[in-house]
Amino acid sequence: MGHCNTIFHQLLRFIPRHRFGALEKEHGTGRKARKFTRWNQFVALMFMQITGRVSLRDYHLGLRRVCRSTFSDANNKRPASFFKALFDLTYQQCRPIAPKHKFKFKNKLYSMDAGMVSLCLSVFPWAKFRRTKGGIRLHMLLDHDGYLPAFMKISDGKKHEITVARSLTLPKGSIVTVDRAYIDFNWFASLINTGIYFVTRQKRNATYRTIARRRVNKKQGLTSDQTIMITGAKAAQCPHPLRRIGYRDPETGKHYVFLTNHFGLAAKTICDIYKQRWQIELFFKWIKQNLKIKAFVGNSENAVMTQIYVALITYLLLAYLKFLTKLNLTLTALVKILQLNLFQKLTFEELFKLKPYQTVNPCILLTGQQ
Repeated sequence: MGHCNTIFHQLLRFIPRHRFGALEKEHGTGRKARKFTRWNQFVALMFMQITGRVSLRDYHLGLRRVCRSTFSDANNKRPASFFKALFDLTYQQCRPIAPKHKFKFKNKLYSMDAGMVSLCLSVFPWAKFRRTKGGIRLHMLLDHDGYLPAFMKISDGKKHEITVARSLTLPKGSIVTVDRAYIDFNWFASLINTGIYFVTRQKRNATYRTIARRRVNKKQGLTSDQTIMITGAKAAQCPHPLRRIGYRDPETGKHYVFLTNHFGLAAKTICDIYKQRWQIELFFKWIKQNLKIKAFVGNSENAVMTQIYVALITYLLLAYLKFLTKLNLTLTALVKILQLNLFQKLTFEELFKLKPYQTVNPCILLTGQQ
């Protein structure tokens, strides 16, 4: 049997070292570490994410031993912007091989939402949320091609979701679905002016004027399909016609009203697009249950941001492995298998007993290209 690196080493090869080095120079602090390098820091953080361990006493399994103070200092002082750039690079590497979303239209589909991570105020005094509580807000954009995190920003718990949404740049022609917390007609007008579509739910106190009605298929649960203009105090903020769609869920009997600026898709498709927004809720639930974003090595804001970005990079690498090998496994099952075999000297083909057409191409491992 020829030489074979560990599963963990092969997983790390998904990160092109020359690109890692280029980012390191771009986001360096001016002083090169002699022992605990940026790569050592990343490997230790990623090991922690995959194995679910938080104690540094666990880091002797094939890794360089490092004292907690050294690890904590690196997380506190080395700019988290490096790991944000690495996250962006890893997402771009995953995109070409991610499976497309379930709909027939070719527009990019995104969901946007924000989730809270509670922190102890006495340990993280910079993360003050309320008088006696601490917390941060994770603003996330989920790409429905492969259900990949495409964007993440960390803010204090007081920052409203729409503030981050306004700063986001999306590809022209894409569709973004948001809940009612993001309703801002100035933002909607800017999306319309830049050729971006949105799907959201209408607030109950919205005022509008109906200018056209279309027939609907009531067997699909549809109750209305209208073209409206916003009236009242918000009228000047969005002087564009919007589409209002009513839908009654046949299972629960609950009635929903959706707003969108997309007039080309079927009314039921608009309803199904909003239903897919649930995927970002599942994403938040998954990372909180399977990755380490609640216990941190380092108490500064920089340390917290660093660890969360590495958690998302780990998620992307797991998804990348799943896409490459075409495994019919959930990410949860994949993590469990990797945890048990992380330091086994097996190829991915041997570990997952892949068929010949599922074998991972070594060139893809090193370059991220097909």
